[in-house]
Amino acid sequence: MYTVDRQRLHDLMKREQGQFAVENPNSREIYERARGSLLAGVPMNWMQRWPGGYPIYVTQASGAHFTDVDGHDFVDLCLGDTGAMTGHSPPGSVAAIQAQAANGITTMLPTEDSIPVGEEMKRRFGLSYWQFTLTATDANRFMIRLARQITGRPKVLVYNGCYHGSVDESVVSLEGGVVVPRRGSVGPPVDPILTTRVVEWNDVDALREELEQGDVACVLAEPALTNCGIVLPDPGYHYALREITRETGTILIIDETHTLCCGPGGFTAEHGLQPDALTIGKPIGSGVPSGAYGVSEELAQRIAENTNVVDADVGGVGGTLAGNALSMAAIKATLENVLTAEAYAHMIAMAERLVDGVQQTIDDRGLPWHVTRLGCRAEYLFQSNRPRNGAEALISEDQDLDAFIHLYMMNRGILMTPFHNMVLMCPDTSEQDVDRHNEVFENATRELFD
Repeated sequence: MYTVDRQRLHDLMKREQGQFAVENPNSREIYERARGSLLAGVPMNWMQRWPGGYPIYVTQASGAHFTDVDGHDFVDLCLGDTGAMTGHSPPGSVAAIQAQAANGITTMLPTEDSIPVGEEMKRRFGLSYWQFTLTATDANRFMIRLARQITGRPKVLVYNGCYHGSVDESVVSLEGGVVVPRRGSVGPPVDPILTTRVVEWNDVDALREELEQGDVACVLAEPALTNCGIVLPDPGYHYALREITRETGTILIIDETHTLCCGPGGFTAEHGLQPDALTIGKPIGSGVPSGAYGVSEELAQRIAENTNVVDADVGGVGGTLAGNALSMAAIKATLENVLTAEAYAHMIAMAERLVDGVQQTIDDRGLPWHVTRLGCRAEYLFQSNRPRNGAEALISEDQDLDAFIHLYMMNRGILMTPFHNMVLMCPDTSEQDVDRHNEVFENATRELFD
């Protein structure tokens, strides 16, 4: 077994930072200008989170590659942290987006595109009725409101290490058995112990104990944790989750935004889940802001019984741009032409190829690391044991090593998500792209340990 020499890691990181500065002068110049008008120099705060000291600026993106202002070609394995899982500007979606943009973007009236979209979402995920948003965060937020309205209960249950966008109730952690704001939570509006119960993933007893208190309106769950490293469900866990929520009258909402990587109907279809509601966003519009939530026949009836249409515009569910014509056209084209069963077969095969290569390097060097695949998504963690919950995943974070791997990859034309060691395949990802990553990964381990 190897351990990381911290001085060696420090020296290698310093070298990589120097290389980044030399090779990205145009990005640095643009960044310096941006700092004069943009908070933190970026249009969104997490765009700062790149280990080179400033972000690279993109000039063109197509399929699985993009080019930056310094002329570098990148294999994009970040893919907008799932937002571009379709690949950049897929032709089948671009044509529909261009046509709709020329014929009206938003009118606050429905278009006919919404009907085949609803029918296809019903076919893929098994939920009877759908409505649309601009983000998965909105879909989650709206479903939480509806669940509280229907049940008359105040609280939400989420999992330690979860990610559901910027939903207030989910930006939480479990520390010493106490619900607290998640590290880095910005201005939490109330103490989350008032709104949220938190349990560890795969802990059936803890789940039952919290739900039997009778004050939880809904469980909001990713079918596998994806934002603290991929943490898979134990065999039988989803069956227990469904049974306990039914026994306690708790609405079960499955957030498929990241786990759409599992197949055309996400984890839900691949594993036969039966949620009361499902939320999704990011890739379904090929990059055009889009989200959706679907509900079962029974839940739709309960929503109808608790809906006051007269006050629909001020009830906290919906948005002026939600379900707009451009988003609906983009979703329709994406489902029909891009995120197809054939595309998933290729994407998953590419993820398997990447995992095989990474695992070979880990095995050859006897590294105390592991790699996990979830559909066309994969992630390596710098710990030997596969975590079963968020606490086990988060306790082994190695931010210095993460930063080195990300920057080492970036300096050699590979972009990974800056938040963790996640890689994602799109329909245009090639064997050459995957092999390029695996070669760079092997070289990084050689420099760290030889």
